[in-house]
Amino acid sequence: MARRGRFITLEGGEGVGKSTLAAALEARLAARGVKAVRTREPGGTPGAEAIRRLILSPPTEVTGWEPIAETLLFYAARTDHLDKLIRPALAAGSWVICDRFSDSTRAYQAAAGRVPSEHIETLDRICVGDTTPDLTLVLDLPLLMARRRMTARANDKDAIESRVVSYHEAVHKAFLDIARANPQRCIVLDASLAADALADAAVAAIDARIGGDG
Repeated sequence: MARRGRFITLEGGEGVGKSTLAAALEARLAARGVKAVRTREPGGTPGAEAIRRLILSPPTEVTGWEPIAETLLFYAARTDHLDKLIRPALAAGSWVICDRFSDSTRAYQAAAGRVPSEHIETLDRICVGDTTPDLTLVLDLPLLMARRRMTARANDKDAIESRVVSYHEAVHKAFLDIARANPQRCIVLDASLAADALADAAVAAIDARIGGDG
């Protein structure tokens, strides 16, 4: 029977470099002979990607999802993602590197969107259960720098990226609060580092907490 893989999540606000780091970690683990599956939330499976499009580009007649409706959509996508990709990969012994997971719901929909935390934790127990991350890397970047990066990407902002600055300030604070409340699982990384230096710091965190040899 294959040894269960490791589950690593990357968290942080918009523009902090999670996708770039996820790709770097996948490559570095592969160089060590560790099979890794890189994925994202919302998304990662055909069903979850369909829900992602619904969340980030609501129908024209919808001016914006109510926070609780948005939360339910995220957990619908997460359930499909877990059942069809994350859990099978972990059971087969692969590592999973996921760009966002439940902490993003806690930061965006609870802390910034004001959905009661107890509602989100109830959904998390139902949908996620014990498939919790072995390690969460929280990428911390001043909001002004993050917004400059987003501008430099020159793509249209989605329904969440385009929210007011105060919303993103609340998200930024929430991620740091989550990390402080869960020091056994979370490590905060300086996302202002150059991409290679950030990847070095992430690999060092993985080696220190969970080992990196598969």
